[in-house]
Amino acid sequence: MTEATTLAAAAGSPDPEEGLRAVLALRRLLERLEAIQVTNARRQGWSWQAIADSLEVSKQAVHKKHNNI
Repeated sequence: MTEATTLAAAAGSPDPEEGLRAVLALRRLLERLEAIQVTNARRQGWSWQAIADSLEVSKQAVHKKHNNI
């Protein structure tokens, strides 16, 4: 099983402590993956607007979050 699969299964646990820890870990994993893909997109010449459209957020939001890339 992959880390994401294991965490997704744990997030559905009836034990709130286990479930919430898994949700937090998934959130952190998602943030890392998003940063990696935004970096990839910028290196390939994507505009902030194109990235924002793909993430279904505003250009301002994605630029504010990732403008250090």
